[in-house]
Amino acid sequence: MISRTHVSRILAPASMALAVMVSTAAVAAPNMDKYNKSCAMCHESGAAGAPKAHSEKAWAPRMAKGMDELLKSVKNGLNAMPPTGLCADCSDEEYKELITYMASPK
Repeated sequence: MISRTHVSRILAPASMALAVMVSTAAVAAPNMDKYNKSCAMCHESGAAGAPKAHSEKAWAPRMAKGMDELLKSVKNGLNAMPPTGLCADCSDEEYKELITYMASPK
């Protein structure tokens, strides 16, 4: 017999992928000019440990923390990412759109 813990460990990655897909549908497309100027430099290549854009594996544990925590990380800086993530003129909604875009599969 399979325990609930075992089942939840198996289903956790699938539920995270579903959550990303559902949240992507509900959020507007990001401002690609801001993405290209502020995010792409690190998130396209994974420079300085940044999670690569569109890598479900890299983003799943971050998305599991919730959007509010990710927004705090961007605004305050985290590891090699400076405060505001190089987008000092981004609104909270724009940050959320950019995060969702990067966390979503291509």
